[in-house]
Amino acid sequence: QVQLVESGGGSVQAGGSLRLSCVVSGYGYGMRSMAWFRQAPGKEREGVASIDSDGRERYTDAVKGRFTISRDNAEKILYLQMTSLKPEDTAMYYCATTRLGEIASLSQQQYNYWGQGTQVTVSS
Repeated sequence: QVQLVESGGGSVQAGGSLRLSCVVSGYGYGMRSMAWFRQAPGKEREGVASIDSDGRERYTDAVKGRFTISRDNAEKILYLQMTSLKPEDTAMYYCATTRLGEIASLSQQQYNYWGQGTQVTVSS
């Protein structure tokens, strides 16, 4: 079984920062690609950032230069450091992981395991 639990969401003013965490349980964490997705009311879920087993990162253009994805393979935690937050970043944020050996992407179809989400609200 693979389980993911997000935390770190909250309400901040524009320009503020938050760090999201995702604790992963299950075998093979270091061999899986992982990603953060987000979904705002009335919008489709979109990929925010991904990181593969070799540490290669990918970001959607909307967050490039502001967000940083990282992973702690020893503790099996995925992070998303968010800075210079904007109101348009407001969404439910989900962490997700692939099956073993999958290459990372920002396509939700690639991801088989999902957390329950943590809410991020950015006010102006």
